[in-house]
Amino acid sequence: MTVENTHNRGGGVVFPQREAIAICAAARELGIGTYLDGARLFNAAAASGHSLAQLAAPFDVASVALSKGLGCPVGSLVAGSKETIARAVRARRMFGGAMRQSGILAAAGLYALDHNLGRLAEDHANARLIAERLAGLNSVELDLATVQSNIVIFQMQAGAPDAAAIVARAKEEGVLVSAFAARTLRAVTHLDVSEPDCRRAAEALARVIQRG
Repeated sequence: MTVENTHNRGGGVVFPQREAIAICAAARELGIGTYLDGARLFNAAAASGHSLAQLAAPFDVASVALSKGLGCPVGSLVAGSKETIARAVRARRMFGGAMRQSGILAAAGLYALDHNLGRLAEDHANARLIAERLAGLNSVELDLATVQSNIVIFQMQAGAPDAAAIVARAKEEGVLVSAFAARTLRAVTHLDVSEPDCRRAAEALARVIQRG
């Protein structure tokens, strides 16, 4: 059984910890293993006030990515019991996943953990300012309650340009967003974009959307 936290397609919402605890307890009673897909768990911790340990505690196995909110060039970590990790290492090697000379990657991961955790709230604030700018547009459907971390997902209403058109127009303005569906778009903030950058991006998106 898998839970993703934060939930990507849910708009970066934090999975309710009370529900995670209840789900894992039910799975344990049924003899089902539990896995926390915590690629953005650092964002979930920053947004919720829970520690990483608290968020991961109900699960048998948890993973985190160092290459998303923390800005590491590459790298993910898996945590679990000694027996589980031994099996995971064997499976990784069976599929050719062993790495050589990976110390430089580990160094980047340690730097990310030491320097980039405290600034995640900046990404969340930047996502919020983009969302608030777009939510005021007549042709955009966006629930601000879902903007809890660094992801903004919004829909274009009928009669407005579709997602592909907005992606292309935004790129011309120097703003990169992605199409999640025919009329659904996704924007993500991160450590490489500042508050002024995000304000400019929000205004550019608003222009291309209002152009019709």
